[in-house]
Amino acid sequence: MGCVEVRECHVGEKVDISQSALDGILPLNGLRHPKENDTTGWYIWGGEQLSEDEDYFKPLHTAHLELKCTLALKFLSLPPGWRFLTDGTYEDVWFDANLFVTI
Repeated sequence: MGCVEVRECHVGEKVDISQSALDGILPLNGLRHPKENDTTGWYIWGGEQLSEDEDYFKPLHTAHLELKCTLALKFLSLPPGWRFLTDGTYEDVWFDANLFVTI
């Protein structure tokens, strides 16, 4: 991942994750907003489409990802503003400045 500043996620912190990601639907997508309270800022979902449903993401402690969504683990140290897409073989990682824009 080149020269990217690492931002650790701690066991007590949470990601927001969709049921589709927990069900193993690919590709797996993730984006990281700035950290807030006990969240890492990560939003992770599975599939081609990101839902607008307000209940789409559920909080999950990072410690549970090892059993529930292992594909996401290697990307969690990316800092806010970064995104990833993977199907387990193909990987794409990129910076998205729009993740710092508040609406």
